[in-house]
Amino acid sequence: MSRHKRRPKRGVVLSAAAATLGLTTAVLATTLMSPASAAGAWPKAKGDKPVTSTIEVSGTYDGKLQRFYGSGALGGDGQDEGQAPLFKLKDGAVLKNVVLGSPAADGIHCMGSCTIQNVWWEDVGEDAATFKGTSADSVYSVYGGGARKASDKVFQFNGAGKLVVTKFQVSEFGKLVRTCGNCSKQYRRSVIVNDVDVTAPGKSLVGINANYGDTAALRNVRIHGDSSKKIKPCVRFQGNTTGKEPVELGSGPDGTHCKYTASDISYD
Repeated sequence: MSRHKRRPKRGVVLSAAAATLGLTTAVLATTLMSPASAAGAWPKAKGDKPVTSTIEVSGTYDGKLQRFYGSGALGGDGQDEGQAPLFKLKDGAVLKNVVLGSPAADGIHCMGSCTIQNVWWEDVGEDAATFKGTSADSVYSVYGGGARKASDKVFQFNGAGKLVVTKFQVSEFGKLVRTCGNCSKQYRRSVIVNDVDVTAPGKSLVGINANYGDTAALRNVRIHGDSSKKIKPCVRFQGNTTGKEPVELGSGPDGTHCKYTASDISYD
């Protein structure tokens, strides 16, 4: 009879670790994936699909790597606030294998916990995705995919909970993630950015509100084409509920709100 101990299944290990760290198993799985790897090639879209009204998703929607783009009422290409999204994800929904072309309107709205997997924005409109859940337990997972040409924000974090961005690519952007600086209702928000490739030009990776207790953890971030280090990894703001422009308080690791060290970010 063999005396070898049976190795626990990976799901059991993840569940136990998640319980210890206070994370969901899904978040832990995306956060603790394999170490950094080089950015992969962008996919070639498999056909085009115009979208004239927002596609609402509950459950799982597989776009099969078709290119979705705004048409008719969603066909504008401006940066105006309040545009409708191409996709609206209900609590718990999964959107995967989608290419968003131009115009992309206001991209994707998550109304609660959601998973955005292998989604590619060729030309970000107002924002690539906006996260709007109101529960502190909401978890938004962006796994794989990439975004280009975001003149301002890629991910707008207006709601409550945790946003995890893993194995993502971004280039030609303003901010990768911004927790809302002047929403009429504010929350404490946390952001995890892990195993991502960032290509200049860009302004900042994460912007958070220190006065509301926001946190951002950065791991395995590779920044390309920014030898002068102009892209700020983490910026702290004084957020408000009055609609005024938030005041920048500072940037860089502080151990409380911006959680990373120099070794977590590489440049080439």
